[in-house]
Amino acid sequence: MSATAGSLVRRLGDVLRRRRVFLGFLVAGVVLWLAQPTLRSLLAGSAISALGEALRIWAAGHVEKSREVTRSGPYGLTRHPLYLGSSVIGLGIAVASASWTVGGLVLVYLGSTLPAAMRAEESHLRDKFGSEYAAYTARQAPPMRRAFSPSRALANREHHAVLGLLLAWAVLALKASLSLR
Repeated sequence: MSATAGSLVRRLGDVLRRRRVFLGFLVAGVVLWLAQPTLRSLLAGSAISALGEALRIWAAGHVEKSREVTRSGPYGLTRHPLYLGSSVIGLGIAVASASWTVGGLVLVYLGSTLPAAMRAEESHLRDKFGSEYAAYTARQAPPMRRAFSPSRALANREHHAVLGLLLAWAVLALKASLSLR
């Protein structure tokens, strides 16, 4: 890749990372508009997205963002459990929507914004924690024992994600009930 193309890709990644929340609301609106849920798709998708949110809650109850290299809970298993949980939620919403178009849109959104966010986060953690983060990524850091903390999950504002998911389920359930009439 040429230096110019590489610079363009980095700038695009930076824009996607910084605008991912706004883009997420935009994509969510389009997803809910295009969704064609059925009772069956809604039940299956809700179960999948609930698993994703459970992973996010578990991670949010362990992480001390920008204060340490967290290695407890799901961070002992994967470097990005919050993003993994978001991906599972996205899959669940796509299944609940019963629309291939929505599935494609969710895939494009997650496939473009989350890798950009992960790269930026890893760069920040490398800069801030240096060899400690390098040891973690190489799976050479000692395990960390810390209990899940509901107050930490609240401090990390995970309740906002829960409320957003409940709202999405409500809209999808309303659309499914209207299609049954």
